[in-house]
Amino acid sequence: MDWQSESPELWAFLETLHRGDILSGTVAAIERFGVFVALDDGPAHPLPGVGFIVIPELSWRHIYAPTDVVHVGQRVSCEFLQFDTYNLEARLSLRALEPDPLRAFADRTPVGQELHGTVEKVLPFGVIVDLGDGIAGLIPFREAPGRPAVSPVEGFEVGEKVPVVVTEIDLPTRRIFLSRPRNAQREGVVPVT
Repeated sequence: MDWQSESPELWAFLETLHRGDILSGTVAAIERFGVFVALDDGPAHPLPGVGFIVIPELSWRHIYAPTDVVHVGQRVSCEFLQFDTYNLEARLSLRALEPDPLRAFADRTPVGQELHGTVEKVLPFGVIVDLGDGIAGLIPFREAPGRPAVSPVEGFEVGEKVPVVVTEIDLPTRRIFLSRPRNAQREGVVPVT
């Protein structure tokens, strides 16, 4: 469809927006793939709205459904990310206006610091440890010397409180790598380093 000729006023409005602009509106519809926002500014536009927020842009936290963050009729302020010319939408971010908990964690937690966390998941490649405040890290099994490859899940139980050491915080990929503390070896546990 030729949106420029079908909706010239809306096209012109969307072209005036710049990355980082703050737009307000009302949540008009929630779908499994994202949230439509009816924007306050600009020309009249068809429902469900010309603003759209993809799931990852709703929150820094892990969410199970968009309704964990917003509901229809809710007023929101979002940051404009880009003009989607294919769908004639303003791509928006709700999380861009919230502080990044991973950055805050990285600012207050040096590599080498020992923390306590809770085993959240035991996977074939490692253990996911919940460190609190929506932050989780990985103890990778590939780095577990002396551990048999057949049964890397031994010694970890979901819900168990475990001491861990922060070995790397990778902000660009949003990953935290952990290991078991050296003193775990004295307790009969082979540490991951």
